[in-house]
Amino acid sequence: MIQSFTFGEPVPVLDHADIFNYFESVLIHQKYYNPPVDFSGLARAVKSASHHQSALAVKKNILMSTCKTTALLPRTELEKLVQDYLIFGNAYLEKVKNPFGDVIRLNTPLAKYVRRGTEKNKFYLLTSNYQEHEFATDSVFHLKQPDVNQEIYGLPDYLAALQSAFLNESATLFRRKYYLNGAHAGSIIYMTDPMANETDVDDLKEQLKQAKGRGNFKNLFLYAPDGKENGIKVIPLSDVVAKDEFANIKNTSRDDILAAHRVPPQLMGIIPTNNGGFGDVEKAGKVFFINEIKPLQQKLEEINQWLGIKVVTFTPYELLAE
Repeated sequence: MIQSFTFGEPVPVLDHADIFNYFESVLIHQKYYNPPVDFSGLARAVKSASHHQSALAVKKNILMSTCKTTALLPRTELEKLVQDYLIFGNAYLEKVKNPFGDVIRLNTPLAKYVRRGTEKNKFYLLTSNYQEHEFATDSVFHLKQPDVNQEIYGLPDYLAALQSAFLNESATLFRRKYYLNGAHAGSIIYMTDPMANETDVDDLKEQLKQAKGRGNFKNLFLYAPDGKENGIKVIPLSDVVAKDEFANIKNTSRDDILAAHRVPPQLMGIIPTNNGGFGDVEKAGKVFFINEIKPLQQKLEEINQWLGIKVVTFTPYELLAE
């Protein structure tokens, strides 16, 4: 009798096919356009791989360390805007006016739920029960990362690395399932010598069942009376650990993710595996700021142009101050 097994509870953060279901298509849904990719999928994908989430956080933190805001745009609202822009390639600001028409505050509606209207300068916020809130005309600023296929929404530039992020996640989940099921200690007990009493065979199988903790991978008992030589054999299953490509998959997919985000590994706390290391972290930080963060600063200055006053200014980056 052979006992079967199934993997346990760990599951992916999303179905990896869902996020690209309607890639490169912008469909009109009544009063607004649907985004070209699933924004809910992009939001969940942030947690699919630690390097993907960490790279986004590094960009946001370095950028925010140089930002100065005013009372019109609280720092928390600016941080939400930066985070939305990095994750979705879209970010929004809403003017809140007093009865006299003066702007008294800038809010950041969640980009995941904001939709561009089919009418000019119209935006909608999706709410519960398939309802939407319509923003006042000309009250919303749309900051977007340009896309080559359409001009309604922006798209983040890390999309090419999402498959690598999902592969990284799948490798981790497989290894978790493997250990949760106890496969690292599982084996096949192959017995060919006949036993006079069949109850002895049943007792042996019962003892094997109880030999491991609950939820672990089961030992497999194969009884073939009058078989060939070597009456009892123990065939370990744990050798599969040495043969899988876990480390290679993790490292290769990590490199793909870092290449898409263009974040130096030493800024993310990654431990080098070579003797030479990753090089001078300070130099890497300076180059990263000039090549990646400075363009983001210039992008945020579009807010000042839209509003007509400076609500976002920048201080020198500490590593470049000298």
